Amino acid sequence: MVKAIYPGSFDPVTNGHIDIIRRASGLFDKLYVGVLSNSSKNPLFSIDNRVTMIKEAVGDIANVEVVSYDGLLVDYCKNNGITAIVRGLRAITDFDYELQIAQTNKVMEPEVDTVFLTTSLEYAYLSSSIVKEIASYHGNIDKLVPSNVKCELEAKYI
Repeated sequence: MVKAIYPGSFDPVTNGHIDIIRRASGLFDKLYVGVLSNSSKNPLFSIDNRVTMIKEAVGDIANVEVVSYDGLLVDYCKNNGITAIVRGLRAITDFDYELQIAQTNKVMEPEVDTVFLTTSLEYAYLSSSIVKEIASYHGNIDKLVPSNVKCELEAKYI
């Protein structure tokens, strides 16, 4: 069984993330969506809330499991038999950063490879930061996030 992980902060998960999850789930036997618990960031949503939102959004995909983790991603991979890391690329600027991380991960854990998926064109501009900014001004986010996430965002910015 080939296991992969799609890691991120997902604060909040967007339709771009969901697109990557759906596509990656077809490439691997098991896909973990790894929600990073990073104490150095100040997220809008708690780790538990982010995990729940993603589970609700991708609950129809049988081989996807949403988990939270802290520490080094390669350690989580090694401890759970995961051999691939999935990363989404929106633009060339993403590639520069992601390549450096992928190469570092490969040095730290040679058995784990990184797979890059380019974002579908309809989501190439989309980021969690943009979604939060639009939501904070009560803008229309219907096409940007799953409906359950829209409800959570609206509740935060009422």
